[in-house]
Amino acid sequence: MDYCPHTPDDIAQMQAGIGIGNIEELFADIPQKFRLRKIPGMPASLSEQEIWALMRTQSEKNRMPRATLTGAGAYHHFIPAVVNHIVGRAEFYTAYTPYQAEISQGILQAIYEYQTMIAHLTGTEIANASMYDGASAMAEAAVLCAKISNRSKLIAARSVHPQYRRVLQTYAWANGCTLTEIPWLPSGQADKAALAAALDKETAAVIVQSPNFFGCIEDLQPLADTAHDEGAMLIAGFADATSLGLLKPAGECGADFVVGEGQSFGNPLAFGGPYLGIFAAREKYLRRIPGRLAGATVDKNGRRGFVLTLQTREQHIRREKATSNICSNEALCALAAGVYLAALGKNLGKLASLNVYKTQYLKNKLLQLRGWREIFSAPVYNEFALGCPDAGRVNEKLRGEGIVGGYELSKDYPELDQALLFCATEMLSKDDMDNIVRILN
Repeated sequence: MDYCPHTPDDIAQMQAGIGIGNIEELFADIPQKFRLRKIPGMPASLSEQEIWALMRTQSEKNRMPRATLTGAGAYHHFIPAVVNHIVGRAEFYTAYTPYQAEISQGILQAIYEYQTMIAHLTGTEIANASMYDGASAMAEAAVLCAKISNRSKLIAARSVHPQYRRVLQTYAWANGCTLTEIPWLPSGQADKAALAAALDKETAAVIVQSPNFFGCIEDLQPLADTAHDEGAMLIAGFADATSLGLLKPAGECGADFVVGEGQSFGNPLAFGGPYLGIFAAREKYLRRIPGRLAGATVDKNGRRGFVLTLQTREQHIRREKATSNICSNEALCALAAGVYLAALGKNLGKLASLNVYKTQYLKNKLLQLRGWREIFSAPVYNEFALGCPDAGRVNEKLRGEGIVGGYELSKDYPELDQALLFCATEMLSKDDMDNIVRILN
């Protein structure tokens, strides 16, 4: 934000324009006893130069890591310069919601292109214009399945991200549904036998992730078939969106809904947000999905144009009959994802392959350390879980070297004591990984 304070002339012009004599009149509806005349401890105003000096001093207190080995739902990927260049343009970052199509063609086209790319990557026919985050996208899909089927039971694999499952539990409780969890096999994948035993005529949806929280890749087709045999739907999530560039699309494996976190597509880690939820579905659910859909059309002169084709959100005409009460449209984050995908194009597959190579290299190197062991046997993407002699000491040692260590799995899975979840993206060089192993040896 530029340093542009209002001058006395600016303020006087504004007051004349809206017909007030002084600024105090703007607060006439607030009783005098509630008005704060002076903020205690407020320092004196600073010039632009002084503010820059102050903020520079504060920023130097940040200790940025040399490398990070933590994924667990938020991933450190390279962001091409073109992404920030485009999303930083004023016509985009100020266009929160494209209500007036005739003056919102740029953002509408951006949303349309984003939807098209997401539908292509997920193997589905439709994708909405982004949700709040991956967890809410998954929960919205689960509740939608219950409403469509008029059933109240949801089944989720325990290998689904723990925070996603907590959000699922909240949504299930609020909508009168029950949430049943099924265990994982020694491979780290969902237990198909346990799923078959848990399924019944009240089951609305089966919820899995691939790659799951442990980085393990699921075989989705048998899970979809098992769910469909009982009249239930399959919701397929994913942990890292870049995996969509390599794995067979979940939609082609029989998933009814494909949901997940799109942060990996051009959005920085940013201390936890804002992120964007990816929500894709079969065309037959077009009028039931939350959020909005941007579409392409032609005007009266035959020129191509873009419109909001469908929006069933509660703040418009449907109110209490809306399919969802979610309000946050992560349009700017979705724009970043669209620019990122357009910039990479088919190279997204090469990026995903590079992540696999990095993951395997680091995993094999760490397994050479004494006392380290592999926990799951399934193929992995980006992340892998390893047992080690002392997880806390490992992370402490890495932290001392300016490296963010692995995620301690015992926080969410008590049975996985002394186990760490490591992540290796393209941001880790071979020298970085060799150095990490040397530190821990």
